[in-house]
Amino acid sequence: MRIGKLENSELESLILSKFKRIRPESLTVPRVGEDCASLDFGGDLIVLSMDPITSAGEKSLGLLSVHVNCNDAICMGAEPVGLLVTLLLPPDYPTEGIGRIADDLAAAAQVAHVDILGGHTEFTDAVTRPITCTSVVARMPKERKLMGLQAGDDLVMTKAAGLEGTAILATEQADKLSSLSPALLQEAAGYFSMLSVVPEGKVALELAAHAMHDVTEGGILGAAWEICYAAGRGLILDRDAIAVTDATRQIAEAAGIDPLRLLGSGSLLIGCAKGETMVQALHAAGIPAAVIGHVAESGFFTTDGTPIDPPREDALYDAFPKKD
Repeated sequence: MRIGKLENSELESLILSKFKRIRPESLTVPRVGEDCASLDFGGDLIVLSMDPITSAGEKSLGLLSVHVNCNDAICMGAEPVGLLVTLLLPPDYPTEGIGRIADDLAAAAQVAHVDILGGHTEFTDAVTRPITCTSVVARMPKERKLMGLQAGDDLVMTKAAGLEGTAILATEQADKLSSLSPALLQEAAGYFSMLSVVPEGKVALELAAHAMHDVTEGGILGAAWEICYAAGRGLILDRDAIAVTDATRQIAEAAGIDPLRLLGSGSLLIGCAKGETMVQALHAAGIPAAVIGHVAESGFFTTDGTPIDPPREDALYDAFPKKD
């Protein structure tokens, strides 16, 4: 059985290459590494994006549905305004669970300062656990345009690698992590409160960031590859500069996952001309950050010359491999 995203080559050949821009209002077409679409109806641009949440349980479903989509919008330079949420539930799902998901959506929307605009909810035997598919509606001044990565730009990373995956594993797979201390698992579960990158995105926009990309499937390595690939550039990455918390290291090791490939919402990649200036501004705003690499003309390598592979299926699906 195959689970997870298509390979990028499949995505391009089977789907994206078939979509052409027809309407004058459409400013973008779908492509690998781009998470949002933009429409021009006069005045501010309307920016749209959509993401499903399929790897989370009830405890994190509402929160992730809000923050993952709002993160996509800020990476385009757009301010999130509202969300449309489709909630699909297995036939035997308890109604009180629906209320808890709605409570979490409402609480996360308050934190993100967005409205839940509407959506759809239904029971279906097409799913075995609750999933959401959420669209974000955002606005962006027409004159605001990220110039795109340039060769020689610094690549800045905020917070730490694998925050989202760590929190999901600590809550959804806690029974398989019994060898780790309760305090460490509690710390890891607390990473759910760190998943919005809207605050650092606003700092980056003030300092004229060239490009931004939120870390999701494929982890920090996958996101760094994607942001450079989308710009037609290459990458030199310093693995040692990437922050990884002790909780993430221990949980990733127990799960048999490279923490740098672990689902990573909560961390933002920022391409800019002066990385250290960006880092200082982020620190002044209370946001941890570091320069983790540089944009190259071509090729994807770490500083020791090891090739960096494109993003692959989400590492969460490979957690806790069975031993022979």
